[in-house]
Amino acid sequence: MNIVQKVTLRHLIENKRRSLVTMIGVIISVAMITAVTTLGYSFLDLMVRQHIAKHGEWHVLYKDVSLDQINAIEQDNDTKSMILSSDGYAALEESENENKPYLFFQNYNAVGMKLFPMEVIDGRLPQTENEIAISEAMIKNGKVDFKIGDQLTVDIGERWNPATGKELTQTDGLQRDEDGVSEQLRTSETKTVTIVGTIERPSWEPTWSPGYTAIGYIEETTVSKTDIVDSLVVVTKLDRSLFTHAKSLAAGQGIETVHFNSELLRYYGVTNNDQLHKTLYSLLAIIMSVIIIGSVALIYNAFSISVSERTRHLGMLSSVGATKRQKRNSVFFEGSVIGAISIPIGILAGLAGIGITFGFINTILEEALGVSEKLALVVTSSSILIACGISILTIFISTYIPAQRASKVSAIDAIRQAGDIKLTGKTVKTSKLVRKIFGLEAEIGLKNVKRNRKKYLATVFSLVISIVLFLSVTFFTDNLKKSLKMSQNDLTFDIQIYSSTQMEKKDLTGYTKLDYVTKSIIIEEANLEAKIEQEEVPAQLKNQLQAEDGKYHYYVMLHGLDQVSFEAYAEQVGVDAKEFMKQDTPKAIVIDQITYEDGETRKFVETKSIHSEVGKKIDLLTVPTGDIENQPSELEVVGSVEIGALTDQVPMGINTVGIGGVNLIVPQATMDSLLVNTDIEVTPYMYLNSSDPMATQTAIEESKDSNIHVFNVYQQRQQEEQMIMLMSVFTYGFITLISLISIANIFNTISTSISLRKREFAMLRSVGMTPKGFNKMIQYESIFYGVKALTYGLPISVLVMFGIHRSTGYTFEYGFQLPWMSIFFVIVLIFLIVGSAMLYSISKIKNKNIIESLKQENI
Repeated sequence: MNIVQKVTLRHLIENKRRSLVTMIGVIISVAMITAVTTLGYSFLDLMVRQHIAKHGEWHVLYKDVSLDQINAIEQDNDTKSMILSSDGYAALEESENENKPYLFFQNYNAVGMKLFPMEVIDGRLPQTENEIAISEAMIKNGKVDFKIGDQLTVDIGERWNPATGKELTQTDGLQRDEDGVSEQLRTSETKTVTIVGTIERPSWEPTWSPGYTAIGYIEETTVSKTDIVDSLVVVTKLDRSLFTHAKSLAAGQGIETVHFNSELLRYYGVTNNDQLHKTLYSLLAIIMSVIIIGSVALIYNAFSISVSERTRHLGMLSSVGATKRQKRNSVFFEGSVIGAISIPIGILAGLAGIGITFGFINTILEEALGVSEKLALVVTSSSILIACGISILTIFISTYIPAQRASKVSAIDAIRQAGDIKLTGKTVKTSKLVRKIFGLEAEIGLKNVKRNRKKYLATVFSLVISIVLFLSVTFFTDNLKKSLKMSQNDLTFDIQIYSSTQMEKKDLTGYTKLDYVTKSIIIEEANLEAKIEQEEVPAQLKNQLQAEDGKYHYYVMLHGLDQVSFEAYAEQVGVDAKEFMKQDTPKAIVIDQITYEDGETRKFVETKSIHSEVGKKIDLLTVPTGDIENQPSELEVVGSVEIGALTDQVPMGINTVGIGGVNLIVPQATMDSLLVNTDIEVTPYMYLNSSDPMATQTAIEESKDSNIHVFNVYQQRQQEEQMIMLMSVFTYGFITLISLISIANIFNTISTSISLRKREFAMLRSVGMTPKGFNKMIQYESIFYGVKALTYGLPISVLVMFGIHRSTGYTFEYGFQLPWMSIFFVIVLIFLIVGSAMLYSISKIKNKNIIESLKQENI
């Protein structure tokens, strides 16, 4: 350690407060970077584990492969492990559940038994081809009296829909028509199996599926050349090359169908969607840039103020022969010492903070959603190296400019501090209006701001960065949640009930009184058409729709709500329901916003379905049926409805239409009057929310109404809510962290700046400034800081937000909207924080002895 380094180290020790403030700034910055990187890794790890726990672990699926193709896939260098899978249905005559008349055989090899989630309740999983493990749901819900050790002889085959000529899967509900079950079971083999265990109903089995799951076994060595099975592969390298490699392998082996586990691969950061890839990386670049800039600002301000205070010290070194290089290196050495102490502490603080946060989050997730997996603190060498690398780079950038400035300080200028304080009349000149409007104190405050220009700029820069950080991250998280919701189905119900035959609404009302039902709604739906004027059709939809005589054909989904449900919906929209109950002028609430996935660009697009206004009328037409060529030239007019409101709010159970359609919500009485003299088919649907959806489904099925279809979407909805919940935890946690960093940044900068002005304040008090006048001066300084910061911070934030919007635009297309509430909040918060920071700092020094403050060298 040379003499300059020793002097620098001694100066750091003597100025304990300033050194501590600088180290705290670095620690906070490093903790933020560590927390963000660790949170990102941990969040993705949770999503991976949760998906595997629900759906099993596989990356590529090769459908309907033969023995030779299996061998080729297994010997491929990219294959880490291979699962063999096959399935089939057998009639389950013992089942008392008319909606589940089948036994669904899902067969795996030994690898599949390990990689697919199956919870054994009793016994064990099968180990030979003549053994099965049955679902506990079959015994409980189907009332089937099977037990371990029983032997079953079954005819296994596939479900077939004669109407469409297609094979049916577990995701297809039981097909019925007016005469009952319309589907067929085509058997291909007879097999005798022994039950060796019972399992919980697999999470990957839809609740509406018509077959109870039975797990069977595939022996790889017995697969013959004529057997057709599915091959699910776990690959060795998780990168984008797996998509082209898998397709190339399939083409070379004559495999017609290849599927990818897109959701799981997306959590690994692997996607073959170029637009999504651009979105992810551009968003990552923007948000990491914001974090690094915020960190640099936080640390730079600390070092900048440090160098400003050390001007005399550097001048003294220069006066005794220190070279430019030695003075520059003294600042770098100061940064190295502070970094060596602060970086390890910051990393540990970041990890500890995230670990404690996970402890609280896991409790919330378990209680609210019953999530099987927990957020675990994932600390990887790469995350630590990233945190260290960014922190070191940040400290270097933060010290570089102060170091360059320090190297150019001459002895005379340093001792006189001519570079830090500007005393020319032009520099400190203020408008006469300032004194006239705000008084002498405001003028002195403004002159102080201009005189201490570097400290003033450092404070304003800190405020600007804080504004940009907060608004950018808030906008980013809001857009992230919006994008996630656009890609989900936005289910608002647990169970859907409808009939395969013509049924009246009163036949469904009994189900509203079932146990555990918390909310219910019955909606009648009818399909109609309308011709929409050219100016009412959004420009981006015109090239996708057909026009005739200047009008565009729209299909209309007419939804009738009972009076109670409609009144609740009208209140949600913000209109008077009584205005819609008058039958002389039928009115409808129009849902004018839709979301769809563009087939060519693979973008999720949010757009208006119609550009209209309240008061305009829509003529409802009959839908063409039968032979289109023999249809009348003009469709029959059913009636007209007046637009009573336009909204993007959707009632429970209703899904918005796609391109070229519009949803109309009317009271049930209006719907009845419109369709009273027509033969248009009206279908009633019931939607239920339940505190125990599985028990509610069982109760519905026990009614033994063979015409009723039950779709329990609780698990799918739960998964989507879980995604939103986890995203909210991630995003709002990030916003909270950024907010704390911003507040700490402002307090750090202002308190240090105020401490460096102790002698200046002592001088003002010595010439007679009263405490009241002193406080007014500080208040006006706070206003000057806030106004200046907002003048620069808000436009920069808007530019960053627009950049984030452009990045999400690669995959999700929707209008750019400024977060006005966040902007208003940040305006109020800036003045509040600046004022509080300055008053707090002043309270620490205003009672100091004037003479001692004038003599004070160190802070």
